[in-house]
Amino acid sequence: MESLFKPLGQSTVVSHIFGGIILGPSFLGQKDEIARTLFPQRGNLTLETFGSFGLMFFLFVMGVKIDAAVMLRPGRQALVVGLSVFFFTLILPLTFVFILKHSIPTHDHITDALYLIALCQTLIGSPVIACLLTELKILNTDIGRLAISSSMFCDVLAMFTTVATLSFTENKKANNGQTPIYSLISSFALIAGIFYVFKPVLLWMLKRFQQRKLIQEVLIIWIFLLVLFSGFLSEIIGQHYFLGPLVLGLVVPDGPPLGATIVSKVETLALRLFYPTFLAVSGLQTNIFIIRLGDSWPVVVVILFSCMVKIGAVVLPAKYFNLLNADALVLGFILNARGFLQLILFNFWKHGQLMSDEEFSLSVMAVVVMTAIITPLIRLLYDPSKRYFSSSRCTIQHLKAESELRVLVCIHHQDNIPTIINLLEVSYASRDSPLVAIALILVELVGRSNPVLIAHQADCTLDRSSSKATHIINALRQYEDHNAGYATVDAFTAISPYELMHDDVCRLAFDKRATIAILPFHKQWAIDGTIEKVNRPIQNMNLQILEMAPCSIGILVDRGVLTKQISVLTARTPYHIAVLFVGGPDDAESLALGARMAKHHMVDLTVIRFLLFGAENSKNRKHDTELIHEYRQANLGNEHFVVVEEMVRDGSGLAASIRGMEDCFDLIIAGRRHEENPILDGLHQWSECPELGVVGDILASPDFRSSSTVLVVQQQRLRGRFSGRKMMNSGLVHDAPAGSWSIMMER
Repeated sequence: MESLFKPLGQSTVVSHIFGGIILGPSFLGQKDEIARTLFPQRGNLTLETFGSFGLMFFLFVMGVKIDAAVMLRPGRQALVVGLSVFFFTLILPLTFVFILKHSIPTHDHITDALYLIALCQTLIGSPVIACLLTELKILNTDIGRLAISSSMFCDVLAMFTTVATLSFTENKKANNGQTPIYSLISSFALIAGIFYVFKPVLLWMLKRFQQRKLIQEVLIIWIFLLVLFSGFLSEIIGQHYFLGPLVLGLVVPDGPPLGATIVSKVETLALRLFYPTFLAVSGLQTNIFIIRLGDSWPVVVVILFSCMVKIGAVVLPAKYFNLLNADALVLGFILNARGFLQLILFNFWKHGQLMSDEEFSLSVMAVVVMTAIITPLIRLLYDPSKRYFSSSRCTIQHLKAESELRVLVCIHHQDNIPTIINLLEVSYASRDSPLVAIALILVELVGRSNPVLIAHQADCTLDRSSSKATHIINALRQYEDHNAGYATVDAFTAISPYELMHDDVCRLAFDKRATIAILPFHKQWAIDGTIEKVNRPIQNMNLQILEMAPCSIGILVDRGVLTKQISVLTARTPYHIAVLFVGGPDDAESLALGARMAKHHMVDLTVIRFLLFGAENSKNRKHDTELIHEYRQANLGNEHFVVVEEMVRDGSGLAASIRGMEDCFDLIIAGRRHEENPILDGLHQWSECPELGVVGDILASPDFRSSSTVLVVQQQRLRGRFSGRKMMNSGLVHDAPAGSWSIMMER
């Protein structure tokens, strides 16, 4: 079902529940023979038990991924939105049900169910929101972060009402004459016991195993036993079994080492088996043909009214904080999402006979319909890439001579720091044209659900446990001190899933008005010159950034241990740089960057222009010649700026010429894409890395036996505008005046 609904833009909640509905009494289960074959009576208990145990571990994992600090200390916007949503959805729907009860004659059983359904609206469920945002790939956007933070804070308040409601309904079901206060006190005693007994035990065990430098399997086993025990305690005190595992997950430290280890061991099983099983079981118990709208229409009205109230409760504070109308509406839709938490309550009330089969089926269908409507609407109304759409040029070629160069450098590993420092140094920070380095340390989100963007202040004390960020930022501060007055460093850390990191990079590049963003290549080299590690998520991230970036992009191929160069800051010999020019805006951007580097007193720049033999009078060559002439004129008297022209006949000649540069340069700069040119014939079929283009792929190939660092440049693309020159393999064409060039050696 997931493969059927996913192309329609639907979430997994819809597909899994609908799959259960198809197999249940609504469709296939209507035939007794099919029902007995698919789900024999003796297997129903096994399936429900498996779903219950799976749900406990799923809720535990969701609790582990939640940052409890964010729940208790939300930002100002999240605090106001959370309070507004909680109180409006608590008071107005209950008031509406009270008025409805006294205005229209309804059955007492339906009236009781209406109160429960109205109370259920206060529970947003941050795990539900996190799952939805992850599927929509907007978890780390501004709206996504606000939705997660506000839903977490709202969950803190809603947890009390949920516990109180479950205590009341369980007491009513038991009919033992006791007041619900005893069950309520027991519930809070359980929560306190988990925080003040289970948590210290967990931390003690974690500390003990950390001293051995290992999170051993026995620790994970003990934690899983605690999950089962907490669920058992929840049932004993009259609560739903989900309470204990969820709260236990909250007290487990999120992120590495413990939280990440638990999530890595359980998440796949929980998300791919336990979670779908529970949703499917809920669908199996749903029979849409017993729903009589003539009797149950008040349930529909209450659900619709509650949804409208929740949207209004979001829009009002959102307008106060000057959010766009569309963003406020999208936030309201997100917080209206339904999921497994609501289904847990519906199942609990159904088994407790507080909700009839008809009301249960109607409530489950409401979850399906609401989610089916909301998900495509969010996709339609919210495109995060529009937030960093730029209609102005952010390129080095069009940068004014006296303007500052703003470079965003993305860092995955601290091993890349020496090469990045050298690149920043040769980019030549000066009094006339200062340099601003915006360092973005990219960390994969593991063991937690809420992405984080951290701004490191210049005078702040870094957490000693964050050794990676500490070493990186200290190295960048040393570069800043060496170029005091001419260079500035702003440091950030983005913690998010790899598939969403491109949004962090593009948004920061837009907000900080970056001229060029430097991205790390996805391959790492071994000491013998072979490829040691390939990180496909980083490659996918780079490709997405190349399509969406609001500035120019550079892919940095750092050969790491093969690089023999020393720091430019302390070197006594020149730093040799080559710019390879074939033609096109990307090569023009490479030339502009190289010309800036040529101003550095330790840089020797060689511009190598490749010309097609016998095409002296082509229009493109004349344009390129004019462009090169401008840079030559600007560098008159600069002996560090040299232009060389090399004649080639075809792609094999170009490849041979490039391979002849092995170990001749410390840094080679090339454009990513080029105009259609016979020089490149036959090379595209051998290209393995589309983010590098033809020339860059040759330079990054293991066959290119060189220790040189490679920078592949793409000039900013202005979407929606086109130049007249056709680019090879280009979906979006650079909007830049045609570039140009010239020297000679025939191949």
